[in-house]
Amino acid sequence: MNPIAVLRRVSIKNLLKGILLGLGHPLLIWPTIKATRECVRISTAHYGKLHHKNGPANAFRHALWNFMIARACRRYSGEQRALSWAGKITHWHEDSFPNGKLARAMDLHNNAVGRDLLGEHRDRQLEEVIEILKGMALESVKVDVHANLGTLKYQLVHIMEP
Repeated sequence: MNPIAVLRRVSIKNLLKGILLGLGHPLLIWPTIKATRECVRISTAHYGKLHHKNGPANAFRHALWNFMIARACRRYSGEQRALSWAGKITHWHEDSFPNGKLARAMDLHNNAVGRDLLGEHRDRQLEEVIEILKGMALESVKVDVHANLGTLKYQLVHIMEP
């Protein structure tokens, strides 16, 4: 992935927000980048390019991404601050690389599911969490604009069939 091409897609306003966010948490930048790269590598290994679509593989990737960011950052900031950071940085990502309304809601929902998993599975090996998330992806619920995501709090959701 070309970082310059990625940055060109971000508005100046969101770029500045990202810089300010990072300046407020400088110790969390590197673990976040490392977790993001590893998450994409794992997602590609398990799902190929399907994790770039809006299906169950994408739900898996978003949840794993948030879990991995929070887990990687907690040693520098404590668990609650790491969870908050993971929420802020992934929300910033959704603002900076906008999707349609339903895709955004799906991504934010799956991000929250991943952060919630840290509380339940903080001491598990990453491989175990990956298997848990793969199982959750198999049971991912297909949603549409009429779905109430609040009733699906602990489930992954998707909008496209695999």
